Amino acid sequence: EHYHKSIPNVTISPMNSCPITTSPWITRDEHSFVIAVVLVCIMLVCGIGNCLFIASLARYKKLRNLTNLLIANLAISDFLVATVCCPFLVDYYVVKRLSWDHGIVLCVSINYLRTVSLYVSTNALLAIAVDRYMAIVHPLKPRMKYQTVYWIIFGVWIIPVLIAVPSAYFATEHEYPHSTLGHDKKIFCAQIWSADQQLMYRSYFLFIFIVEFLGPVVTMSVCYTRISRELWFKSVPGFPTKQLRKQLRRRRRTVMALIAVLVAYVMCWAPYYSFTLLRDFYPALITRGRNSLVVFYIIECIAMSNGVINTLCFVSVRNNVTKFLRAVKLANWRSLMVEDDIRTSSLRVT
Repeated sequence: EHYHKSIPNVTISPMNSCPITTSPWITRDEHSFVIAVVLVCIMLVCGIGNCLFIASLARYKKLRNLTNLLIANLAISDFLVATVCCPFLVDYYVVKRLSWDHGIVLCVSINYLRTVSLYVSTNALLAIAVDRYMAIVHPLKPRMKYQTVYWIIFGVWIIPVLIAVPSAYFATEHEYPHSTLGHDKKIFCAQIWSADQQLMYRSYFLFIFIVEFLGPVVTMSVCYTRISRELWFKSVPGFPTKQLRKQLRRRRRTVMALIAVLVAYVMCWAPYYSFTLLRDFYPALITRGRNSLVVFYIIECIAMSNGVINTLCFVSVRNNVTKFLRAVKLANWRSLMVEDDIRTSSLRVT
């Protein structure tokens, strides 16, 4: 409450889904522990899991199929958030108790990187859905060439880089009173839009909501509906050989993972976008009481956990990390065997 009194006639935007932008609403220490657990889980799961996934693709060319290359964009964006953003957020929430002490440059950078990462993840999921749709529903059409895939990957990144510019432009620091008397002050890092920019902010948010959430979700839902009908409800012509049945099971397993990722994405981000829509367009429906703050806090934690779900789904189903670890173990075993052979052959026979 003290914070909002200190900045009259502004709109505070949490559009980058980063706790930096909304935490002054949540001023109770008991929430710090839970969000610390969430952030640590993101750092461990997304950091280690995506690092192994990226390393497996970099090490072994046979794993670099079109789908894995598209998934790699998701892995890179989640990895950047886990290794770059989350440590600052842990410091902000747990160590500094809701105070940003890292300067305006990092305030802008973290806001911008988190926003870009969210949109990259959305675009990558959309590209994966379209790729699977073309491969399964239209198998006779030629697959995308690698040159085309690289252009798609370029688009997956360049679009978020451009449309996330406002999250950097409007990100700023502001000092606000922390105590009733106003003697203790803390620094707030957020996107702050002035009252005369409210129409611009709402237009921008609606644009983002349609382009980076509603549109992709509808498109992906249509793609996976058609794919599911093709894989589960259409009979295979002719006599299905063992190899065909194995390929069908593999495709079904992959599609099930992708559908799970889509469902998780909607469940994690729909509450966040819904709450933001209500807050910005129907503020009378959102109270500033304790219950609404706790609800928003829970919604924000759910949204941040989406990266963990993505990592677990792709790592467990695609098995690329398992293959990588097995290959590393085999390579180490072979190197030890070679070293042992060299030592044995160098022994003097008497």
